Order: sequence, then structure tokens, then C-alpha cells
Amino acid sequence: MTFEELGLRREVLKSLTELGFEAPTPIQEQAIPYLLGEDCDFVGLAQTGTGKTAAFGLPLINNIDTAARLPQGLIICPTRELCLQITKDLNVFAKYLDGNITAVYGGTDIRTQISNVKKGTSIVVATPGRLVDLINRKVVQLGQVKYVILDEADEMLNMGFKEDIDMILDQTPIDKNVWLFSATMPNEVARIARTYMTDPLEVSIGHKNQSNENIEHIYYTVKERDRYDAVKRLIDFNPTIYGLIFCRTKNETATVAMKLARDGYNAEPLHGDLTQAMRDRVMERFRSKELQILVATDVAARGLDINNITHVINYNLPDDIENYTHRSGRTARAGKTGQSLVLVNTREFVKIKAIERQMRMTFTQGQIPNPAEICEIQLKKLIDNTIATEVKEADIAPFMDQILDSFKDLTKEEVIKRFVSAEFNRFIEYYERAGDLNASASKEDRERPDRKNDRQSRAREEGKTRFFVNLGRRDGLNPGAMVRIICDATGLNSKALGRIDIMTSFSFIEADDEHTQKILKLVDGTEFEGHKVSIEVTAPGQGGGGRDRNDRGGDRKFSKGPGSKRGPGSFGGSRKPGFEKKGGFDKKRSGGADRGSDRGFGAKRSKY
Repeated sequence: MTFEELGLRREVLKSLTELGFEAPTPIQEQAIPYLLGEDCDFVGLAQTGTGKTAAFGLPLINNIDTAARLPQGLIICPTRELCLQITKDLNVFAKYLDGNITAVYGGTDIRTQISNVKKGTSIVVATPGRLVDLINRKVVQLGQVKYVILDEADEMLNMGFKEDIDMILDQTPIDKNVWLFSATMPNEVARIARTYMTDPLEVSIGHKNQSNENIEHIYYTVKERDRYDAVKRLIDFNPTIYGLIFCRTKNETATVAMKLARDGYNAEPLHGDLTQAMRDRVMERFRSKELQILVATDVAARGLDINNITHVINYNLPDDIENYTHRSGRTARAGKTGQSLVLVNTREFVKIKAIERQMRMTFTQGQIPNPAEICEIQLKKLIDNTIATEVKEADIAPFMDQILDSFKDLTKEEVIKRFVSAEFNRFIEYYERAGDLNASASKEDRERPDRKNDRQSRAREEGKTRFFVNLGRRDGLNPGAMVRIICDATGLNSKALGRIDIMTSFSFIEADDEHTQKILKLVDGTEFEGHKVSIEVTAPGQGGGGRDRNDRGGDRKFSKGPGSKRGPGSFGGSRKPGFEKKGGFDKKRSGGADRGSDRGFGAKRSKY
């Protein structure tokens, strides 16, 4: 099928021809003909990098009155970067149509955006928070909106935008068309479909929550203390890597990036403590491939749309399985292949099996490369780079006599050895005493189910202090949030923390004994989503973390407690830029009732 057969306007087809678009992707082929209709709600489930922007952007531009001064189209997406990318793509698609597409997002001067909206716009592309702000200021008027697109809906909900999205949709007309695109379909995304959509057509590319089939998933079992050294080996073994490393916390992200930079790798961090200007600078350097490695938190990397990423390295597994889908989906975009590498300790194998079940994919167990393998591949890189080096004959000619005279007493083989050694010796020296970093999970660890009431797994670790925290699941707390509370308040690395047990209205967490007073002093009294955090040390033998028992913990007694070696980097000057260049639903859609691989794709109606 061609784009001409989909029914798009001549002006839109002209821009596609200039872009070199030849055939629609599966999601585009399924979505575009349907979305060109006058009355249609739609759910598209597909991984990032499958052409979703064109799947909703082309029919949107085709359908609206581009001369309208009030928005007829509204696109809501999770992050500033994605907002800007969608706006850029839509402007290219609409090149031969008169229309104004306006991006509104946080982290920049709101006055400029207010001015742009007041000039008149036919399409608004927005992040939820900034759009709510402009609605409250009565700058953005949504009374004429005909089409609402929710892009990466699962990510927006993961980021806590549920209330904002409900508020925005309540401002739009009842008879609008809602198009929802998402990589996964958790309950909250399905709730949006039930509340604001009528008999939507659902198109799934692959199965729900299924990983991109072009991604190879590999896990490596290492000891906890060896995570960083293992990451370095994976980078050294893939010298042309252009990748993302995901960490759980801001502190860990900054630490890993700092260590990599110190050890000669071309890496920088991306996390929530960076100013917008710093974030923009880092992203520009990464997009231009001036940076080879970007170390990021899940939140900071939301909505990243960068092609040609070869590897995603999971320094730690995310707390929520759905987040692994988003992490791994940063590679193998636009039909390319990629690898998602995961580091786990010997007790985390059950997490690998859980991801396999939910995402309907299979991990391969990998082996951290040994020093000989790494040296061999780095030597090949050095040789290949040397052979490919351009010789500027005119520039070097005046020095050739001196060069040849200096080497006259050396054979060709001796000259080659010395040049190679000048670069390669540091690699050999670094790895000459390096050992095997692979750790073996016992059969018990691999086969034992992840039972919360297992006494052995709940025993307090030696050298750890167990703390009681006054917040639990009903307060919005999860293990990842607990880690962030502790690490952000104290500056500790997540490695200092141990077992976490989240109950309904309270929780327990373990940490190294040496940090007890620091945690009590800096965490107690902090805030989490409007709740004051209270933290205390549990008395010995208490807080074992067994069955929740409806949180009947009043009889518990608590106490406030008692008064690498530099790496080799990579060859070839990696610090320099360019290392390589509608049905049974109520029609009152705005009711807000619940407020407070081509294989396997197809179209079907769903009532959720």
C-alpha cells in the first residue's frame, strides 16, 4: 500500500514525497484510513519508533481547517522534548498548507508562548502541566477542538498527570474525537478510554505490552559491588556504542556519569536536578553524537525520540515492569535493531521472569566479556581506525624526510608494534589483573518464587538497620519512590539501601548501619506528595514485614536509634565531536466519572 491509497490530500502527499516517505508503516496503514473519517475514536498500541507521529499527525493535518484561529486539534504528550519533536514533524507535514502549529511546554518563558497562542493557532501541541496553566489563565480556549490526541498516554500517567489530563479533557467539547496512542495498556489508560471514548477502534502492533521484536534482550548476573565495572566492560566490548544507561535515582545517575567521565568515557547525566538550559545542552550534544553515552533516570528520559541508539543498558531494573518497556523502546526505532542489556544481582532473577511473562519476550543470559575478549575487540577498533584515517599528503610532505630518518633503524614490524602499543598499552595495563565479573545465581535463587511471606527472604540483612516509615501504598508510595525519598534527602547511593516492604499505610526499609543517624536526621520531616514523612528505627525483632494484617501495627515499639581504579576510556579520541557520524458507552465523554514486526497486528473494536 502507498500513501496515495490512504486518501490523504494532495498538499500532504507532496510534503511526504519530498521527505522520501514511500510506504506506510503497519500502524500508519491501519490508523490513517480510519482516522480520516468524521466521527472516530481510536486506540493505537505500538512501541515507540513505529511511526506513531505520522499515524495521527497526517490525518489530523488532513482533516482540520488550517485557517482557524482557535485550535481544532490538541496533542498532549509527556515531555518538552517530545512536544518539540511532534511540532517539528507536523510543520513539515503541513508545509504546503496554511496553518499555525503552536508548542506549549514548561521550563521556558510562558510569556512568549502566550503571545504565540494569541496570534491564532489551528493545532496546539502541549505538555499537561503548562497547558493547564494556560487554560487557567484563559489563554488557551478549547471550545472548538475537534480532535484530541493523547500520545504516550501510559508515560503521562506514570508521571502523575492523571488529574491534569482529566481537567484538560473536561474543557473540550463532548463530540470531539479522541485518539490515544500508547506503548502499554495499564488500567489507568483503559480508564481514559472508557471515560472519554465511544466504541474506539483498537489497533495493536504485536500484543499489548509486547516488546519491540527488533530488540535483543540480554541479562548479566553480577555481584552488587561489580555493577559499575560490568558497565565499563559492556561499553568497552561495544566500542561503537551510542547508548542510554538507565539508573533508578538522580544521585545514582549523577554518580555513574561522573565516574564514566572520570574514567575517560564520553558520558553525561540527565536527571531532574538539571536546569532546563543544562538539559537542552546535554540533549543537543547527545543528538549530534558529540556524546556517546547518556546516563538518565526514567523520568528524565521520558519521551526521548532519538534514532540510531544502539544499546540501552539497565544499571538497575526499574521498579515498575512497564518502565522496562519504555527503557528498551529507546533502541531499535524506525525498523532498526538494538540491544537492551540488564544487570541483575544473584537474587533478582525472579524480576527477569516477571518481565518475560508480562512483555511476552525472552531474555538471553549473557556473560560479561573477559579482559582478553575486550582487548581483542579494542585492538581491532584501533587497527580499523588507523586504516581508515585520511592521509593529508600535502600537509605531511614537508615532514616526511624527518619521519623516515627517525625510523630508519626500525623494521616495518617494529614501527607498527610501537604505534599500536602507544595507544594499546593502557588498555592492557588496566585489564591485565582484572578478574571474572560474572556471578552465578544458585538453583534456589533461580527457582524460588517471589513470595512476600518467605521468612528467609525477609530476614534482616547483616549490617543493615531496619526503619519504619509512616507512609504506604494508599499514600502513593512504591519502592522506587521510597528510594528517591531516602537518596534525595541524604545524598546516599541506592547501594546503601536494602530490603523495602511497602504496606497499605506504612512501610519498612533497610539501610547500612553506618547511615542510621544521617537518615533519621535528614529524612524525618521531609514531604512526599503532600504527606509528611516520619521515619524511625524498628526495635530488634519487629517490623519483619510479614502479612499486612490490615496494618494493625499499633503495638510495635520503635526507637529513634542510638544517641576504582581509573578505566581506560576508549580509543580514537572519543571525547571529540562526531565519534560516528464509538457502542455501549455514554456519549457524555466529558463526564469524568472516575476523577479523584508486523506479526500479530490487526484492527478490532474493544469495550475494555
